[in-house]
Amino acid sequence: MKRVQNKVAIVTGGALGIGRSACLLLAREGAIVAVTDVLDEAGRNLVAEIEAAGGRAAYWHVDVSKEAEVRSAFGEIAARFGGIDVLVNNAGIAGVNKPTHEVTEAEWDHLMAVNVKGVFFCTKHAIPWMKQRGGGSIVNLSSIYGIIGAADLPPYHASKGAVRLMSKNDALVYAPDRIRVNSVHPGFIWTPLVETFAKEQGSVDEVREALDARHPLGHVGEPDDIGWAIVYLASDESKFVTGSEMVIDGGYTAR
Repeated sequence: MKRVQNKVAIVTGGALGIGRSACLLLAREGAIVAVTDVLDEAGRNLVAEIEAAGGRAAYWHVDVSKEAEVRSAFGEIAARFGGIDVLVNNAGIAGVNKPTHEVTEAEWDHLMAVNVKGVFFCTKHAIPWMKQRGGGSIVNLSSIYGIIGAADLPPYHASKGAVRLMSKNDALVYAPDRIRVNSVHPGFIWTPLVETFAKEQGSVDEVREALDARHPLGHVGEPDDIGWAIVYLASDESKFVTGSEMVIDGGYTAR
């Protein structure tokens, strides 16, 4: 099936993990994919992989915390491919794991610049192009920790809660333009980000076993578990879905 045939899709943080899965699956389903990241080698290698499989893609270096880079890249993408139909705001960082009273202003600002301001900048500069197309879909990656607390990573939790509410508000603002905005809330997904977290804790195997046990289904998720949800929200199959939270967490938040 070609569920997103000829749609122009931008994926931020597209080189690794969930972003990489989204790029591969969107391309497989017929989208023209603009891979954006700050990891240039990994991003270009991904484009080569997509093209080798018969898909269409190109890479742009974009630091989402810098509005000038976002504006320039999105303009180039729209000029090259004829517009923008889909934006996947996936770029994000975990930040420091300290109690709130120990977090520095610089640490707080650095995370918010990527996780919140980045979503704002990318949405801001995608919307005019989507309006020209007569509609579009924005998929914002939040987290289960945008819904519940976990007594860790205070800036991360705050940022993902912000993304959740930004998604709902923008869904209302842009519904008359036929631009849908939804958030996705993964549980623990085994990505390079989570693997790095595991290594910092000591034994990767022990940490993974502990994370598996937190999920009623008995294991952490895989990037494609989220990637396929992104394809759905990008496609016309979800034409009546906006302002929604798609929780994909192996039952984590069902308790």
